[in-house]
This record gives sequence, structure tokens and C-alpha cells, in this order.
Amino acid sequence: MSSAAHIKMPLEAKRPAAPLIDPFARPITYLRVSVTDRCDFRCVYCMAEDMEFLPKRDLLTLEEIDRLASAFVERGVRRLRLTGGEPLVRKNVMSLIRSLSRHIDNGALDELTLTTNGSQLARFADELAECGVRRLNVSIDTLDPDKFRAITRWGDLGKVMDGIRAAQKAGIAIKLNAVALRNFNEGEIPFMIEWAHGEGMDLTLIETMPLGEIGEDRTDRYLPLSKVRRDLAARFTLTDISYQTGGPARYVRVEETGGRLGFITPLTHNFCESCNRVRVTCTGTLFMCLGQEDAADLRGALRASEGNDLLHTAIEEAISRKPKGHDFVIDRTTRAPAVSRHMSMTGG
Repeated sequence: MSSAAHIKMPLEAKRPAAPLIDPFARPITYLRVSVTDRCDFRCVYCMAEDMEFLPKRDLLTLEEIDRLASAFVERGVRRLRLTGGEPLVRKNVMSLIRSLSRHIDNGALDELTLTTNGSQLARFADELAECGVRRLNVSIDTLDPDKFRAITRWGDLGKVMDGIRAAQKAGIAIKLNAVALRNFNEGEIPFMIEWAHGEGMDLTLIETMPLGEIGEDRTDRYLPLSKVRRDLAARFTLTDISYQTGGPARYVRVEETGGRLGFITPLTHNFCESCNRVRVTCTGTLFMCLGQEDAADLRGALRASEGNDLLHTAIEEAISRKPKGHDFVIDRTTRAPAVSRHMSMTGG
């Protein structure tokens, strides 16, 4: 039996549910919420091996995450993605997912989904499907078990593959995310495309982002996707298509496989002009832009009152400051991260 009963339904806001529009007339329809900064991997481009995670007392409770996410749904968010760290390592996280699924059932949400490393999917795939999760993003940067262990430091590729198969068996569509890394997986990318498409999965390539100190020089890893696309075009026929998932990826169809390939390019070709999303950390900090430090504390508003008026006011004020875009740079003269926080804290 699900532990969803442990989450009390949040009090409904009494104010009119006006949609959230940023200063550049972009509707905010996509929310990413990190449920934990913890992860059972230590991917080298994401975090240091000896991470100091947040004290548990600083994290939002599951009830508070439900209340916060539901407030955004009231204001026009149609897609909700739970992230981490690794969201499925959060204790009792399925009670939160089951509770949030009511927004799928009543039509307020178009999609409830997660980004995961796949390590826990074999355990939770069936229950995720029962909660209305129809699509998952699984991060996987190589199909070589030894290289996978090296890039994740702690990961087991076999467990991830078992999780992917369990999710597909449960009827959940899988989109794979791979960070393109120079001198690591660039030669593997064509094979990963053929394998993913052969298994009925989309693949999205991502440029490494300058977030947080990770114990190495990111310029040694940075691989521009403009170069990757040129190299792939010598092997495959890539046709631009209008397909969208609500996120920042631009897609092509690989004619030889019939599958979709996405490119997320925060550095070589940023996607800011159509940004419809904001992120909330596991501590209740709202970041209006992944690549900017400006933020708003929603935890204080959540805990100051049982009603949601203060929360809505804090959200509105924050969205009024959403910037036009970020300023990511990775080069030999700009070695410091664009922002100090790790991706695992912000939410992937």
C-alpha cells in the first residue's frame, strides 16, 4: 500500500489563480523541483567525490514540496519534473509522487515526470507508472561498464539497464540524457544513438555546464555540440524537426534510424529566448535562471503561514525578476564556475 496517506493535502489558495508571466512575456508553465541534493553516484562533471550534503533539517518536507508544487500548478504550470541529486533516494518519495499525481488525474497537469540516474528504477518503475508517470529522463553517458563506473565513480551500469527495462515494461517511455565529454564519450555517440533508437528511446546530448566546483578543469571535458553535430552529419542524415517536450532541447530526426536526437546547448547556442521554466531547490530556493545567482526564498513563505497567500506573493515577486538569459562560458580564461552551487543542489 502506498504511504501517500502520510501527506496531508495542502490548503488551497483563496486568491485568483492568475498565470505567471515573466518580464519578457514568457508564460511559466514548467517547474523543476529538486527533492534532495543527495545522490548515489558522484558523476565527475556534476559534483566532487567528497561532497558535503545539506543537513536534513534544511530540506523541505515532502508535505512542503507538495504544497509548493501545487501552488505553481494553480498558477498555470502544466509540466512538473522532480529532480535531485537522485530523486528516488529520498526516503518515502513515492508518497509525494502519488500525492502529486492527483493533478494528473484532475487535468491540471499535462505531465508529471522525473530525471533519474536509473539506479533505483527497477524498484519503483511499476509504482511510478501507477502514479501517471508516462515518461522519464535517464542520465547515461556511456555504454561501457568500466567507463560508466569511472564517470559516475560509484555507478553500476547493469543496475541502470535493469531499471530502464523495468520502466519500459511498465509502459513508461524513456529519454536518455548524455553529457557530451571530450576524450571520454565523443567516439561512442554514434553507437549510443543507434542503440537508443533501436530500443525505442530518444537520446539527448547535453553540453557540460559550469556549475559548482568539481575538482577538475571543465575545459578538459567541454565538447561543443556544434562540433558533435558536424561530425554526426558526416555519418547520419539529420533533419530538423519541430518536436518539443517542454524543455530546452532542439530535436532532429536521424533518418537512418528513424529516431529522435536532441541537443541541449547552453553554451554554443543558448535556449533562453523561449525559456518557460523555473527551478526550486530541495531547500525551497527558487532560481529563475539556471545560470544566474538571483533567487527567492520560498521556504520562509511556506513556513510563515498555513495559507498560501504569502507563498504566491513570493512567487510573483520572484518571477517579476526572471532574467532574459544566462551567461555561461567555458574557456581557458574563464575557469571558475558560472555559479558556485552544484547541479545536484539546483536540480538537474
